Amino acid sequence: MANPIRIDFVSDVVCPWCAIGVASLSRALEQLGDEVSAEIHFHPFELSPEMGKEGENVLEYLSAKYGSSHDQIRETWNTITERGGDVGFTFNFKNDSRKWNTFNAHRLLMWAGETSGAAQLALKMALLKAGFTDNRCLDDNSVLLELVAAAGLDVAAASGVLESDAFAEEVRQEEQEWQEMGVRSVPTMVFNRRYAVSGGQPPAALVQVLRKVASEPADQ
Repeated sequence: MANPIRIDFVSDVVCPWCAIGVASLSRALEQLGDEVSAEIHFHPFELSPEMGKEGENVLEYLSAKYGSSHDQIRETWNTITERGGDVGFTFNFKNDSRKWNTFNAHRLLMWAGETSGAAQLALKMALLKAGFTDNRCLDDNSVLLELVAAAGLDVAAASGVLESDAFAEEVRQEEQEWQEMGVRSVPTMVFNRRYAVSGGQPPAALVQVLRKVASEPADQ
């Protein structure tokens, strides 16, 4: 029987490569089946912590941040869309797509993680789909609560989180801890706290990593 694998997945829900990373990891785990026993924990990383409530047009934001033309950004979107399609994730980039502040989304993800890993994964996927496939606002409480319901979680409890500062300090603390451990870009996946893999890796690459980790003694 394979050793259990802890996967710490550091990411943001407005990061397209993170969406590809989650989908790729899911495909890799599906391919491995009973070969591995994985436990996924999602951790916060805010790409734009300064983002206001109204968000910002993604084309304008990326152009200002990286000095890229709109055409160059659209070419990158085409690549991302193709990579997403390879792992079953649908991107729907538009000229009016917006980037959102994700602090409240991370608070809800941390809350969901206290229920179960499956609950946290369900909410994570709902958030990614809402942002990248459906172009919905990820900093609107009504949208967030709708996604909580879609993930099968307690809407009243989630509303209580959003209406308070619950999990705010925990999110900030985790973000600081992962940055202190050297995480500078997302997605970053850490396997059994020993091996780190960054970027939107294809399923085949993750299968190799998972097999290697599963073959090693857990206390190595």
